[in-house]
Amino acid sequence: MQQHFIGGQWVAAATGETLPVRDPSTGEVFDQLARGNAADIDCAVVAARQALGGPWGLLTATERGRILSKMGQIILSRAEELAQIEARDTGKPLTQARNDITVAARYCEFYGGAADKVHGHQIPYLNDFHVVVMHEPHGVTAHILPWNYPAQMFGRSVVPALAMGNAVVLKPSEDACLTPLMFCRIAQEAGLPDGALNVVTGLGEEAGAALTAHPDINFVTFTGSPEVGRMVQKAAGERLIKCVLELGGKSPQIVFADADLDRAEATILKAITQNAGQTCSAGSRLLIQESILDNFMERVKKRFIASRAGSPSMDLDCGPLITAKQKERVEGFIRRAIDSGVPLLAQGQVADGVPAGGYYIAPTVFGPVPRGHELACDEVFGPVLSVIPFKDEADAVRLANATDFGLLAGIWTRDGSRLTRMAKRMQCGQVYLNCYGAGGGVELPFGGVKHSGHGREKGFMSLEEFCVIKTVVQYHGE
Repeated sequence: MQQHFIGGQWVAAATGETLPVRDPSTGEVFDQLARGNAADIDCAVVAARQALGGPWGLLTATERGRILSKMGQIILSRAEELAQIEARDTGKPLTQARNDITVAARYCEFYGGAADKVHGHQIPYLNDFHVVVMHEPHGVTAHILPWNYPAQMFGRSVVPALAMGNAVVLKPSEDACLTPLMFCRIAQEAGLPDGALNVVTGLGEEAGAALTAHPDINFVTFTGSPEVGRMVQKAAGERLIKCVLELGGKSPQIVFADADLDRAEATILKAITQNAGQTCSAGSRLLIQESILDNFMERVKKRFIASRAGSPSMDLDCGPLITAKQKERVEGFIRRAIDSGVPLLAQGQVADGVPAGGYYIAPTVFGPVPRGHELACDEVFGPVLSVIPFKDEADAVRLANATDFGLLAGIWTRDGSRLTRMAKRMQCGQVYLNCYGAGGGVELPFGGVKHSGHGREKGFMSLEEFCVIKTVVQYHGE
């Protein structure tokens, strides 16, 4: 049974209650989580506050960086063990799970190396005055993580906060959180002082809500749905503290007639089947120029027909969805699209021999999808691709920006001027030109606009989110 990690100790929930952990590939319960509540959160916040006034708060930036770098080394040394845990917890194919563990280690390397490189600066000012700008930690930071990439999200959210000297209270998703708990043991082994990292597991409406509402939290970061994001921002607003929100997307891949179609089609399938489409940055809308619509749709159809979903050990295009509830949600989108007459272009297969209780859905592509249909506007969060034709560049821009979301966009064309024009016109946080995704993207600032949220994670810019700017003015005249 998994317990909370508070003040360097493993402890049961205050109530003694637990939550089941299910294997998405079988539907079977294989572990239990502590069911945290407000009392557990309060203990974690107190431990974090004490750490700031103790050994953790006294470490230099260089010392913090060494601990994080060592965490990365330990993660890599146990990569296969951690990948097996991640695959069982989330259902994703082993290759994807292995990549996630490697990326988690890379976050530790990157932010471990960056911890002592967040420099202040001097401002030329009036005679007899010396002015410097300093970066200081917020204090106790709250982190609410999603279930789709627990290992990567730990690195992306928690590690930069620690690099800047904050003390962390983490509430991971109850649907997948085993690798973050393992990382707590690794952090201890790497020498992280007690209380610098605290993890309380439980339900969002119980432990998560208590964490965002706690009066001694100084900063909140949340990744999840826009609906919950609004509640998190409201809770932060009540106390006038800063928050970073990453709330999903409906990202377009825009294919012009002059694009390298071979390169584009190979990428398009991966962008929607990775993690069974349960990815905020999934390329879930495929916008194709009308003059190549029929030809390119045939190419995409062949890719989807050959695709397969299976258990983690089968290591196919995608694994199961995370829960029965999520499977039902995605099946609802597919059923409503068929019932409303949207053409079903192609569907892959669920591999023979998968466990009967798993939450599997074959990769599916619809098109042409009407522009106002929910498949064109709403986040499905499953392996479902919507094909939508466009006429020209101006039409592509209108269509790409015609959702409430604004996270990513991919543009495929050999016209260099068009790439520049399109990149500027996309209402989103990241634009990929003749590619989509770039490894783990650890170094690349990531975040959205509109209903995709605000603030930036990843890269050096994330460190700026996790600190407070202080201006110090010194008079040294007579």
